[in-house]
Amino acid sequence: MDMHSVLLYGCAAAVVVSGVRLLAALAVKDGEEKAPPSALLQSWRRPIPRAAAGLTGAMVALGVAQVVAPAMIDALERHPHGAWWRAVTALTVQSSGWFQLVFNLAALAVVAPVAERHFGPWRMVLIFTTSGVIAQAVSMAGWSLRGGGDSVAICGLVGALGAHYATRGSIIALRRVALLIPAAGLVLCLLANNHGVGLLVGCALGVGLASPARQHLVA
Repeated sequence: MDMHSVLLYGCAAAVVVSGVRLLAALAVKDGEEKAPPSALLQSWRRPIPRAAAGLTGAMVALGVAQVVAPAMIDALERHPHGAWWRAVTALTVQSSGWFQLVFNLAALAVVAPVAERHFGPWRMVLIFTTSGVIAQAVSMAGWSLRGGGDSVAICGLVGALGAHYATRGSIIALRRVALLIPAAGLVLCLLANNHGVGLLVGCALGVGLASPARQHLVA
């Protein structure tokens, strides 16, 4: 395995491990302590985060559609010299097969409700869309000319939560863990990986678009 691959997988591991820990802490009510699986299920407690439910439902429907009609992947994904609108539509298809489809749907179902509870519905959707579209646009500019998927937008949500907690969180140890997320985003950008763009754009939006009610996060 070459150094590029080592750094790539190392960054992925850092984002997943630190992200799961952060999400599990943010998903529960203040003062509660639960293992990550139980904690993450708590993010779907009542009142149901409707924007997250709608976004997840839409991506499930699009996933079923691309399985039934595989031609829609080619019609919507990034193409070399493709039209600008593909930076948007590339978020709606998963071009790398079943693993990407299932993993991204599961990740969205875990991350989106936590992000909605901490940023509000419209901010969550804005972070998802903006970070995803910018990452896809950078890919079309030369980093990765063909493909599609919403993992870059999900990374935007993780980056937003990580940067927000790193700057405003109340638990010092968790703030240090959260710092791994923007650090990994920077390394991924140096490797010309579009997930780094999603992470860093999300980090910037997470600090700038925080809801006033969430200025001081507690876990």
